[in-house]
Amino acid sequence: MSTTQACTLTAPSTAKPATRFKRILLKISGEALMGDQGYGIKPEVVAKISDEIREARELGVDIAIVVGGGNIFRGVQNSTKLGMERAAADYVGMTATILNALVLQGVLKNKQVETRMMTAIGMDRVAEPYIRLRAIRHLEKGRVVVFGGGTGNPFFSTDTTAALRAAEINADVMLMAKNGVDGVYDSDPKNNASAKRFERITYDDVLVRDLKVMDQTAISLCKETQLPILVFDFNAPNAIKRLLQGEVLGTVVATEDWAG
Repeated sequence: MSTTQACTLTAPSTAKPATRFKRILLKISGEALMGDQGYGIKPEVVAKISDEIREARELGVDIAIVVGGGNIFRGVQNSTKLGMERAAADYVGMTATILNALVLQGVLKNKQVETRMMTAIGMDRVAEPYIRLRAIRHLEKGRVVVFGGGTGNPFFSTDTTAALRAAEINADVMLMAKNGVDGVYDSDPKNNASAKRFERITYDDVLVRDLKVMDQTAISLCKETQLPILVFDFNAPNAIKRLLQGEVLGTVVATEDWAG
C-alpha cells in the first residue's frame, strides 16, 4: 500500500445481536428462588437468575417479570392447613410475591440493571402501583419491570397474573421457568420415569389432557390472546439467552400454525 494511500478504518459495530423476540414476560416460580432448600430464598440462585436477566437485557430485549411466592406461602394449600378463608390466605400469598419481587429488584439493581417494581396491591413506600401504560413506558426506556402482588385479587394464581400482564404489555412470548423440569410432559416426570416430553403442544391439548404446566385459567387466557409459551428448565446454563437467540429448549405451547 502506498504511503500516500488513505486507510479506511471501520468502527466497531454497536448494534445489538439479533434476537427471536423483542419483548418477553418471564414467569419465575417462588420455588425456583429457594433452590435445594425447603423454603425461603437462596442467595446463589437469585444471583444466577439476575445474571441471566442482565445478559438477556444486554441483547436489547424488553423484559418484564412475574415472580411467584410459593417459597414463602402458598395460599390455596395453606388455607386448608391453617383453617383460614381462601381469600385471606391468597392475600398472604400475594404479599409473599412482593417480598420476592423486592429481593429480585434489589439484586438486579446491584448488578447495574435499571429496574422498576410495580404491585397490584398498594405499597407505595417500596413500589409503584401497577399502571399498564406506565409499565410499557418503563420497558420502552430499557428498564426491567418486576410485577409483584399477583392480580391484586384472591382466587387467581401468579400463572394467571403472568398471562394477564403479558397480554397487557403486548409481550411477544411468555417464558415459563420451571425448577428442574425441562418442558411439558404427558405425566409427572418426577414420578414416572417413562413420561414423554412434548416439543410442541397446543393450548387445547394442554386443557383437554389437564396437563399441569400452569392453571387452566392462565392457559385459557393465553389461548384467547394467542400468546405463545416457552416452558423450560431454568437450571439449564444461560437458558434465557439461548432461547432468545433461537435455540430450541423445552416445550412450545402455541397454536398449530405459530412459527415464532
